[in-house]
Amino acid sequence: MKNWKKFLVASLACSAIFASTTPVNAAYSLNEEVKDATPALIMASEIGTLKYENPNSAMMHANNKDAIVILSFGTTYKESRAATIDATAKAIANAHKGVKCVTAFTSHIVIDHIKENEGKCDYKTPEETLEDLQREGYTRIALVSFDVIPGMEYDYAKAVFNLYKDQFKAMTLSTPLMYWQGQEEQSDDVMEFVKAIKSNMPKVAKDEAVLLMAHGTPHPSNAYYSVINTRLHYAGMNNAYVYTVEGWPRLEQAIHRLKRKGFKKVLLMPIMMVAGDHANNDMAGDEPDSHKSILEKEGFTVRSYLHGLGENKKIQNLFVERANEAWDALQGKEKK
Repeated sequence: MKNWKKFLVASLACSAIFASTTPVNAAYSLNEEVKDATPALIMASEIGTLKYENPNSAMMHANNKDAIVILSFGTTYKESRAATIDATAKAIANAHKGVKCVTAFTSHIVIDHIKENEGKCDYKTPEETLEDLQREGYTRIALVSFDVIPGMEYDYAKAVFNLYKDQFKAMTLSTPLMYWQGQEEQSDDVMEFVKAIKSNMPKVAKDEAVLLMAHGTPHPSNAYYSVINTRLHYAGMNNAYVYTVEGWPRLEQAIHRLKRKGFKKVLLMPIMMVAGDHANNDMAGDEPDSHKSILEKEGFTVRSYLHGLGENKKIQNLFVERANEAWDALQGKEKK
């Protein structure tokens, strides 16, 4: 591998707080000519599945008591929550028999809404969950992200990792559903994702387009949606296009493309973990400003597929793979 690509490091002398934070399956390592890597340089180079081993002597000699903490935004839609988040969490728990697996919601609003409308909420924030586990004597934690792309929510997961890693003997953090894009010696998570949604997509007519609704973000990771569009066409899905609710491309760009291609029929399908408010109301609702209504006003015949990604068994399996990587890193097993 060329020297300029050797960007990440597994072990370098530096201050103790950063000494053991290492990317487990990162693509690159620091150039061997770098002798005095600063903490900032090492922190900037942390990509891939992360692992931190606490250099505190008291922590180093603590007995191993391991847990998996799943980080999800959450949803107020109870049925979709059970079919997506809970079902995927169960698949991870089944792959790790005997290990404590806890699901935490990053959305405080969702937690409050569940409490108010369902009487109780079995989900806590990541911070509260980790504090509970610490009190229960758990010393090593594998954090598993249910994020679709490495955007703002994944930044939250990384912040939790960095803020709480010193309170445990060891901590790891998985990558989200899509992270690697086929870079040298890495998987193409985006193509795996495309194959998974293709396998679960309703049958479409030759003259019917598929609009895949993503959330969208002001974060630079919004660029993943362009990558997904490219991979869709690589996979032979030339009638499928991604658009976003809060990012780019928006519905108006998708409509322009559909008209240019001559489509008259449209299948709307969310590519979000759950089929919640965005899918049921923004996308498929009967209000005049819903995507379905806007498309119908533009002359399209529209139908909707209201299922979250978490219902897709192949998507569940991909999240199990991410969890396995974080777990194996916690156990000291290197990725093959």
